[in-house]
Amino acid sequence: MSEDPSDVVRNNIALHRYELDAGGATAFANYRLAPGAVIITHTETPLELRGRGIASTLVRGALQQIRAEGSKVVAGCAFVADYLAKHPEERDLLA
Repeated sequence: MSEDPSDVVRNNIALHRYELDAGGATAFANYRLAPGAVIITHTETPLELRGRGIASTLVRGALQQIRAEGSKVVAGCAFVADYLAKHPEERDLLA
């Protein structure tokens, strides 16, 4: 996906999740809010879309939005923890 993730990832506030539409399906990252932080609790990509980097694009876009809001992030799921381990430039967001 070549688009800027912050343009294609949306924050569905009503469902407490970041969403990314791809291939006719929606990948999402559930979250809950804490004072000054967003705790991403679960990331899911539909089976037919896995292995294409969609979850990484989703997380990157979510992190960009969290940064823009001036919040920190808590990696409450393994995928986000792994993403942050592979992207040291994002670790300043860790709460």
